[in-house]
Order: sequence, then C-alpha cells, then structure tokens
Amino acid sequence: MASPKRIDILTLFPEMFAPVLGTSIPKRAAEKGLVSYHLTNIRDFATDAHLSVDDRPFGGGPGMVMICQTVFDAVEAAEKQDPRPATRILLSPQGRLFDQELAAELATKERVLLIAGHYEGFDERIIEGLKPLELSIGDYVLSGGELAAMVVVDAIVRLLPGALGAEEGAADESFAHGLLEYPQYTRPREFRGMAVPDVLLSGNHAAIARWRRQQREARTQQRRPDLWQKLVEKQKTDSIGSQAPRPQRP
Repeated sequence: MASPKRIDILTLFPEMFAPVLGTSIPKRAAEKGLVSYHLTNIRDFATDAHLSVDDRPFGGGPGMVMICQTVFDAVEAAEKQDPRPATRILLSPQGRLFDQELAAELATKERVLLIAGHYEGFDERIIEGLKPLELSIGDYVLSGGELAAMVVVDAIVRLLPGALGAEEGAADESFAHGLLEYPQYTRPREFRGMAVPDVLLSGNHAAIARWRRQQREARTQQRRPDLWQKLVEKQKTDSIGSQAPRPQRP
C-alpha cells in the first residue's frame, strides 16, 4: 500500500488545528489512511531564554517580524522526518490567490508543507532562502496564517481519491469545470409556496443533466462574471488550438 499523503503544518499555535483535523472529511481521510497530518511548533526551535520567534523590523515600523532562524530550523527539522520532497507553501496576503485548480494540483503532491506565520509578517530572507510558494486565500488580512492553512488543507484533502463518500462526489461542485454548482432540492416537493422544478421530478436523466448544465452556466454568468469570462476565453483558446494545422508525417 502506498504511503499516505503527508501534510506538515508549521505554526506557533498547533492547538488551533485539532478541532479541524479531527472532524468531518479531514478526520475520515486520515482514518482511511489517505493522509497524515504532522504539526510542528515553530517556537520549539527558539534558542534564547525568552523563546523568541519575532523581533522589531529594521528601519522601524509597526508590529513584529518573524525571525529567520526559527523558521529555517523548523522547516529543516520537519523535512528530515520523511524522505519525500515537500512542496513548501507560505501563507501570505501577498501570495498567489488560492483556487480550486491549485487545490487539485496540490492534491497530487505526495507531501505538502505549510508555513503559517503570525505578527506583522516574515523576514524576507525566509522567502528568499526557502523559496516557498506564497499563497493567499483572499484580499484581506488575518491575525495569522493558521486559518488560511486550515482552508488549504481542507480543500486539498477532500480532493484525494476516496476522501469523499459516493454521495459527495466533487465533480459537480462549485468551480468544477470552471462553473458554479447548480441548485439543489430535497423533500418536501413544495414549501411555503416554493416548488421543486418539475424537471427534477420527471425521471428523465438526460433532461435533468441539461437543466443542471444550464443552471450552472446561468448562475456563473450572474454571480461570478469573472469566472464566466475566464471560461469563455479558455474555450476560445482551445478552439483556436484545435483548428491549428497538424504537422504532416514524413
């Protein structure tokens, strides 16, 4: 049996992760042997009497900055625990915007190492020396990278083959194939004057599939025109590529 995907999380607050990793899909995936979680407390690598992990920024300014030594030592110690190379990720509001496409890419990696910072930010030499992929979960600032790391872990783990039950397949969820999810309904058929669309009660699977596709497209155009435009541009590019002349065989 192949080794489970390994996710390392480096943080100053490892206690924050137990409720998330021990609940729902992240817990089930670990129990199935699909993934293993490993928490490293960055403060364990502090070397002074005060267990310092941050200091005032050169040049002045507000806040404190995480120092190089503790982060480098924590990363190197964690990476020695498993011979598989880790994809290093640093959670930062300055990073690449995390999306479903990137979640799917990271789900294929054997090992992911997340660095969750705190305070004002990181000494720039941490980025220069460790060369992590910087990721942001949105254009806003959090108190630390822990919540962002939890988001990334959940998005990755639920895409691992076998992590979701048969009733929870990811193929039709929002952002799959670049579209938002179609509307969902369950019993009763009518509630306070609001009825389930007739097509969903018809038993005609082809008609239901068409309706769902139409709803996904319409919902994406209305609610996320940026996603719709991205999909349109991709289709144009694919169409041009498919019409390109094929090389002749000698």
